[in-house]
Amino acid sequence: MPSSKMILRRLLGSAIAIILSISVWSIAPAAQAFDNPDLLPTEQTPIIDLAKTFTPIQEENLVKEIDKFEADTGWKLRILTQYDRTPGRAVRKYWNLDEKSVLVVSDSRGGNTLNFRVGDDVYKLMPRTFWIELQTRFGNMYYVRENGEDSAITDSLEAVKTCLVRGGCNVVPGLPKEQWILTLTSSIIGGVICGFAGQYRKPGEGFAWQWALIFSPLWGILFLAFGVAPVITRTSEWLPLFRNCAGFAIGVLVAFLAPIIGQSNPSEEL
Repeated sequence: MPSSKMILRRLLGSAIAIILSISVWSIAPAAQAFDNPDLLPTEQTPIIDLAKTFTPIQEENLVKEIDKFEADTGWKLRILTQYDRTPGRAVRKYWNLDEKSVLVVSDSRGGNTLNFRVGDDVYKLMPRTFWIELQTRFGNMYYVRENGEDSAITDSLEAVKTCLVRGGCNVVPGLPKEQWILTLTSSIIGGVICGFAGQYRKPGEGFAWQWALIFSPLWGILFLAFGVAPVITRTSEWLPLFRNCAGFAIGVLVAFLAPIIGQSNPSEEL
């Protein structure tokens, strides 16, 4: 005979299972509302702003820019902002999204507010890594917090337009301050490693090029791959490149002269 405790546990488990079943059943109809074509406007517009991200003036100007860009280039740009409600896949038929389309989806509920739906012809010009960088640069919470969700959308759209006009991009144009600081730091560290490697081993010896060349894979990757390449591929401005080269040179000089600077003459005993 089962004990009273055993019977109580079974009853409690059955009650929990029933409650969960009722909860799932009651939530199910609400989940269907997240794919609701009734949220689509009756007239054709390149922007569906369900989250009310843009002001009426902003939306009007942005619609004109998108329509003009499509008329001039043939590329179709669309924007969907959502929060609690979304038309879901119904936008594909509403906008007739095809191989030449780029859909920017903004949803502030996640850690990153931006997502992109890209046609096959667009992927030929901008690879998947481009869209990952675009999402992380403009959709991260810090950028949205400082510039606003509307600027995150429009700035990412401007980067897409720039690359489509150029005929393609492998990286996102522009060099943000945070990214430039990382390239400068990498350049300085590369210079320090090169300077330490080139320190003289014997008194009167100059810069040890042999040792610097031995360590060149390390400081070369830091300076060239992480310090120079991200700059020249994202901007044509010479000032960030000059600063990174100067940082590398200063790092070499400081590290190479460190033993000389550290030397101290013995004090004469009186």
